[in-house]
Amino acid sequence: MGTKRVYFLAHGRVQGVFYRKFTANRAQELKLTGWVRNRSDEKVEGEAQGDETSVAQLMKDLKKGPTHALVSKLDVDDRELVDGESGFEVRRG
Repeated sequence: MGTKRVYFLAHGRVQGVFYRKFTANRAQELKLTGWVRNRSDEKVEGEAQGDETSVAQLMKDLKKGPTHALVSKLDVDDRELVDGESGFEVRRG
């Protein structure tokens, strides 16, 4: 298994339900780097990087989301790897 980076875009009830915090916590548990932020169109976007298995697990978790989220769709696209990134951060939109 190699290293992979993906961009994700979550649709549905994903703002105001701790979706960004849930994403960051899960990513940190999986030892992934990247970021997550709210968008002005009520979606949540981000990028995650790490070993392929961990990235796939995060995407599976993000399709479900935290307790009060209702994820109707999760778009995922591959991205170029980012060198030197440390940690996973919640950004302001």
